[in-house]
Amino acid sequence: MKTTRRNFIGSMAAGGAYAALPGGIAFAANAAAGGALPLPTDVQRRWADMELGMFFHYDIPIFGGGNAPDPGRYNPEKLDTDQWMEAAKAYGAKYVVLTAKHGAGFMQWQSDIYPYGVKQSPWRGGKGDLVRDFVTSARKYGLKPGLYTAMHYNWFLGVRRSNGLVSHKGYYGIGPEAQKKYAASCEAALTELFTKYGELFEIWFDGGVRPPEEGGPRAREIIERLQPNAILFQGPKNARNVVRWVGNERGVAPYPCWAADSDTTQEDGTKEGRYCGDPNGRVWCPGECDVPLGPGKWMCTCTKDRYWTMDELMRIYDCSVGRNCNLLLNAAPQPDGLILESEMKTYAEFGRRIKGRYANRLAAAEGEGDRLELAIPKDSGPVNQVILAERIEHGERIRKFDLEALVGAEWKKLYSGTCVGHKHIVRFEKVAASRLRLSVAASAAKPLIRDFSAYCN
Repeated sequence: MKTTRRNFIGSMAAGGAYAALPGGIAFAANAAAGGALPLPTDVQRRWADMELGMFFHYDIPIFGGGNAPDPGRYNPEKLDTDQWMEAAKAYGAKYVVLTAKHGAGFMQWQSDIYPYGVKQSPWRGGKGDLVRDFVTSARKYGLKPGLYTAMHYNWFLGVRRSNGLVSHKGYYGIGPEAQKKYAASCEAALTELFTKYGELFEIWFDGGVRPPEEGGPRAREIIERLQPNAILFQGPKNARNVVRWVGNERGVAPYPCWAADSDTTQEDGTKEGRYCGDPNGRVWCPGECDVPLGPGKWMCTCTKDRYWTMDELMRIYDCSVGRNCNLLLNAAPQPDGLILESEMKTYAEFGRRIKGRYANRLAAAEGEGDRLELAIPKDSGPVNQVILAERIEHGERIRKFDLEALVGAEWKKLYSGTCVGHKHIVRFEKVAASRLRLSVAASAAKPLIRDFSAYCN
């Protein structure tokens, strides 16, 4: 069993014809493809263009006292969510996600669902609301707010096995009636979070959501009614706008990593795997790479001896955003409510490094068809990075391609790949090329290239 966050605490393209899959998922029958290609919704396409998000793990166990501490311990006297957003902006994030309710079951917003939350804490005289502070600061800084709410864990209510079932005696007791009350509490929490704070950009269901017929909450129904435009990480099965886990918490997507897949979620998030998607799948469910700032550093109590080096962070970027996924980098504020200054500097430096990757573009092109060439201006210097991107509103069409460089009078192969999707970053040793050539050897339909660009960095 791989240690993860979960067990740490215990639009559719115009011209497409749409057909419903079981549960309401749609696919587009694209005439140009001669068959059914899964296409992103407008929401999924906008999410992909964001590329970078920031996760904020903050929960009552960081104050000590076990998995479900006394709420009297919760008192972040210096809490400043504006500082959190400064970290997100420095790194380059476009959206942010807060653990509104993690595994302890502690509700970090004003609620009377059960007596375990900020309302029972001394913080701001029991009148504080971290969720409100968070979404207000996010919007102030031009960031899209999202919320994490664990449905599979709740120590206060006796749900301890990452399966959404009451297994120990908690506030509601134990047994069938306790399970019904637990599911109802989840529904009430979702309703409050989805109505009090405006439109949410992303909703994180860590470990997925147990279906109602198996004792879980009616999450999908509530989402469709209250937050229909939210991206759902491992959301209810057959919901729209779903994204999936890539199988690890190192920020490294497998390659290839297709946005198309045969299902809308992957596993329960507690066991590491290699989830590559399926180019022949019938639903659009791209990957999101979640990663802490250092190995295991999800909350500030998970202190390790080191953080990722800057070279390691850049590799994470290449293996997430550069492999057709979004990157969700974590921040772990201290119990006082502030992010360490040393960590703030790391986020800023990482952001500068990412921007540096795009500072010296030598040439760019877009087009369609099986071959596209790019002329490199004379005296522009060598090339060592290429960005490829498809027009994903028409689906992932490329299945196999080669990248070549014209060096002198000879074409030399630089790279062979499969998946391109929203973005594929190709890094190689510097080469003095006068032209680059993208040759598509196999595709599901005519390739539509949004970006073919060359850089030196």
